[in-house]
Amino acid sequence: MLYTGSVLTVDSPLQEESGYVVYENRMASSYNVGVGPRGSITRDSHFELLFQCKYSATAVEALVTEVNTVPAPAPVAAPGPLRVELRLAKGTCDTKGCNDESRSFTLYYTEEDYPITKVLRQPVNVEVRILERKDPNLFLMLEHCWTTSDPSPVSMPQWDLIIEDCSYPNDNYLTTMVPVEHSSGLLYPNHYKRFTLEMFTFVDHTLSPQKERIFIHCSTSVCYPTPGVSCEPKCNRQNVAAAQRKTIQNAVVSSGEVILVDKKPVSPSDH
Repeated sequence: MLYTGSVLTVDSPLQEESGYVVYENRMASSYNVGVGPRGSITRDSHFELLFQCKYSATAVEALVTEVNTVPAPAPVAAPGPLRVELRLAKGTCDTKGCNDESRSFTLYYTEEDYPITKVLRQPVNVEVRILERKDPNLFLMLEHCWTTSDPSPVSMPQWDLIIEDCSYPNDNYLTTMVPVEHSSGLLYPNHYKRFTLEMFTFVDHTLSPQKERIFIHCSTSVCYPTPGVSCEPKCNRQNVAAAQRKTIQNAVVSSGEVILVDKKPVSPSDH
């Protein structure tokens, strides 16, 4: 049996005897009683103990104290919510023979501009970007981009544009990935992805136009490069590259309504 307790508690009477300080305590056992429907029992016996502790009232003892500071907690680094935006650029370089891709991403449509209009095969310039992140080592990845004829990204029919950062190969008019260079003037070029598709419309089983509008959607993630593994896509070996990349977090973003028209708008303000 081990008994521990403070001599300064109210259960420890203090006495002084011939230069000694005496603390006295009495310890008694309690009964563990079992109560049944027709009686009560115990298997414990009575026990009582009186003990004293005597200390010299005049002795001087050296007391050495050491104060150890508690180390600061280790910092915890965890990614916050992933916020991604998809927006359509107005484009100023859609004439035949114009190759200045960077000029196509200088002005952007706002919510008030939708729905916007396009004619068949007219370029639709798409930009996807990470918001509110300042890590220069963070890479935005386009896991999958596709179009639908209704606002919901899970509605049918669908047409693929990009798979694992590469143009969907089974399209006669391949989606064009537009490089975002460090010379673009953007603070974090890795946080951006740009591509251009040629306007089309869905058709039904009779090959007749089904709905003359599209919505663009992208499933995105972020990638941190590791030694020996790059976040840059390898479109000729896309399956291997995608398997090696370490991606975290996912978000799906969508565009507003893009309507197919028969005639090209007269001015950009009419888009």
